[in-house]
Amino acid sequence: MRGSPILLALAAPVFAFGIASAAHADDPRDPTMTPEAIARDRAVIRKLNQDQLAYVRKRDAQYAEGWKAYRQSPDARRSSASDDGARDYAEARRQYEADLARWRRDVAACRAGDYSRCR
Repeated sequence: MRGSPILLALAAPVFAFGIASAAHADDPRDPTMTPEAIARDRAVIRKLNQDQLAYVRKRDAQYAEGWKAYRQSPDARRSSASDDGARDYAEARRQYEADLARWRRDVAACRAGDYSRCR
């Protein structure tokens, strides 16, 4: 179906009306928005905002309780995984430096004529 001109002609006004009505949803000069309707909207929006604030506060309190429990747990008092990783890295680095120094000594000895040190 390639989009017949009749279908497009019928769909265009519907689409335009939908866009226009959405654009005027918050029009302060809307004659249907009486002071009572404005007050009602304000009350609904305030209620929605208060409900969202209550939800966020409850969620954050639960997060805080979870983190507090974690920090007080024996697992948290042990060294963390990042500390273990840093310790492992430092040990691997020391081992690398020792191996490199040994290799350099072997190369120097090989070049000096000690062929038993050549690999």
